Amino acid sequence: MARGEDDGKGRKRRRTPRSDWQFPVLTDMGMRPERQRLLVIISTVVAVIVAGVGFVTVIRSLGTYTPERQATAAVLAPDTVLPKVFHGWNSPKLFDPVAERTKDGKALTEKEVFSQKELTVSKKLKLKLAAKRLDRDCSQALQGAELVELAAEAGCTQTARGLYLSSDGRYVGQYTLLNLKDAQSAGDLVEQLKVLYRGGWVQPLTSGKAAFPPGGYSEAGGYALGHYVGLVWLGRVDGAEPTAKDDYVSLTLALRGAEKAVYRRVVSITGPSS
Repeated sequence: MARGEDDGKGRKRRRTPRSDWQFPVLTDMGMRPERQRLLVIISTVVAVIVAGVGFVTVIRSLGTYTPERQATAAVLAPDTVLPKVFHGWNSPKLFDPVAERTKDGKALTEKEVFSQKELTVSKKLKLKLAAKRLDRDCSQALQGAELVELAAEAGCTQTARGLYLSSDGRYVGQYTLLNLKDAQSAGDLVEQLKVLYRGGWVQPLTSGKAAFPPGGYSEAGGYALGHYVGLVWLGRVDGAEPTAKDDYVSLTLALRGAEKAVYRRVVSITGPSS
């Protein structure tokens, strides 16, 4: 009966409103509104699932992404010797006179950096120089593609490395000095090494007297010194972790004796009174 039609008793019957879930085609097929609603919900869920599967398939077809730092670590040999711990420090104001290599252009020499054959730790303990090397191609002294790239961007022109063995035969240490273009580059490199050192580090020198044992424990520190970066690396010859008897603080201070070369350069610019 149409809207407003008489029901034969003088009254007009109102037509039942069409349900929001009522579709003409489904209604003509005899399907009630509640069933139509259920069908729509099921269809929507199925469509979402199918779309999700399709999206995952597309993503997988694009391949997987490997973080750059993982890729850097992957190119290192399985027996690569790396420090287990690293700490870095910014350049003190003392080294401001050598903040730019343009003001300190003279190249480093082995004799200048490693003139001391022994570095004193205490009255009874000394670090004896076992090997030394100066490279003008910094990539020859570094390992890990990302570190090599960072050093190149920092304008690295030289790396001086010295390997030391303690007089009691218990410790091995290496000091490395990098010659970069400016203090900003030096500070940035030290900061990057705080996370990069496990995938890129300096190449260890070797000798018949001293070497870092593969897989052994060692720790390192990085120091920005104007446009230079000094890297201290220490470990026990047996590769064991340090105990309360192992004074790594004194050992580190002794190894940093190689930094006297940088101090002398500061004095040559500012004069002895500084």
